[in-house]
Amino acid sequence: FPGQQVLGLVENQSDWYLGNLWKNHRPWPALGRGYNTGVILLLLDKLRKMKWEQMWRLTAERELMSMLSTSLADQDIFNAVIKQNPFLVYQLPCFWNVQLSDHTRSEQCYRDVSDLKVIHWNSPKKLRVKNKHVEFFRNLYLTFLEYDGNLLRRELFGCPSEADVNSENLQKQLSELDEDDLCYEFRRERFTVHRTHLYFLHYEYEPASDNTDVTLVAQLSMDRLQMLEAICKHWEGPISLALYLSDAEAQQFLRYAQGSEVLMSRHNVGYHIVYKEGQFYPVNLLRNVAMKHISTPYMFLSDIDFLPMYGLYEYLRKSVIQLDLANTKKALIVPAFETLRYRLSFPKSKAELLSMLDMGTLFTFRYHVWTKGHAPTNFAKWRTATTPYRVEWEADFEPYVVVRKDCPEYDRRFVGFGWNKVAHIMELDAQEYEFTVLPNAYMIHMPHAPSFDITKFRSNKQYRICLKTLKEEFQQDMSRHYGFAALKYLTAENNS
Repeated sequence: FPGQQVLGLVENQSDWYLGNLWKNHRPWPALGRGYNTGVILLLLDKLRKMKWEQMWRLTAERELMSMLSTSLADQDIFNAVIKQNPFLVYQLPCFWNVQLSDHTRSEQCYRDVSDLKVIHWNSPKKLRVKNKHVEFFRNLYLTFLEYDGNLLRRELFGCPSEADVNSENLQKQLSELDEDDLCYEFRRERFTVHRTHLYFLHYEYEPASDNTDVTLVAQLSMDRLQMLEAICKHWEGPISLALYLSDAEAQQFLRYAQGSEVLMSRHNVGYHIVYKEGQFYPVNLLRNVAMKHISTPYMFLSDIDFLPMYGLYEYLRKSVIQLDLANTKKALIVPAFETLRYRLSFPKSKAELLSMLDMGTLFTFRYHVWTKGHAPTNFAKWRTATTPYRVEWEADFEPYVVVRKDCPEYDRRFVGFGWNKVAHIMELDAQEYEFTVLPNAYMIHMPHAPSFDITKFRSNKQYRICLKTLKEEFQQDMSRHYGFAALKYLTAENNS
């Protein structure tokens, strides 16, 4: 940038700023064809010195006196400033911003250039523009979407990156692991840094001003996508979801969401994509990502294959006040049930649910395969309870709870299937959370094919051995951290 040049821009490749596209077409002032702001190279230190902020603001305010509004947002303001101060702009070669709008002249650029840098779908119609080469560019674009983004994390030729402290610490931790350890892959997973795209779709939500608001937190992969619409119909409050997807699956999810009236009508659902890497499903990392990005004071820690009862959102907000969650360390338990039927007439009340239990249409969750997980909820007492009641922690307890947003994170050493929620509930108990069962709340687990991880757990002996090892190490860490009080976890485990 010689002289006073501070803005690098490509010339606009349509006739927009020439003002002859239709009768009475009146664009903002621009130098010749104007410049397109899809790609801008900014020399920030010089811009600050020349007081850029006041410069563009004064120009915008003056032009708005006659233009009343912009047509092309920031682009109009940049062009108005450049018209007055042509010396500010350095014209970038056209291949840095090949513009594919309906009335584009970009062919003059790519006809002569093979090494295109940036392709810009700058029409409001995006990929549906009227351009004779649109098929070629669309195929190029769709190929790019299918790439594995993890390839871009590797060292690129000619682009050596400076080592940062986090990266060095990570390498140190990894080097301390024993590669001959049969559980090495499990241990390594804990240190994997996943690419993460927060708020993948538009999110807009202001928590209720009465400080009772609750966000439903869950995680999922592509095979559970069908649950999203049903959950949105059952829970009207905010939701925070972590999705474990490949780059290609993220594009499939985008198409699925944009084709769903239910999902597109909801702006209070935060979708956070954690991109696939490694061989295990990082279930607790996903939960932590979803937990970290809530804006409400409370969260309902659920799983994607459960449907909350109708009205649970409002019931939980009332319970938060009634049980003084703001000033006490409580975990409110939402009792969990399950159905083996793919088509279920969802119970609209506790009375209806009890009737279905008696008829054998519903069961207490995991009653047939893992009774210990939810037995302390005391379903017999819940049947007749009209007020919240306290229960004690027992070995392998893993209820679904409502807690304050400052509760401990899930332990990342547990991946795939097994002990991921159990460890979290144990830590809540170690921190002296009081477990309180809500008498008029319930959620129902919907049937689905077994996950890849549970299949691996059942069929792979080494998987089970490593889970047992990680479990023992977690309990030892708990003893070191919480001292004498944590000894009960070791004895409870030995007795169970």
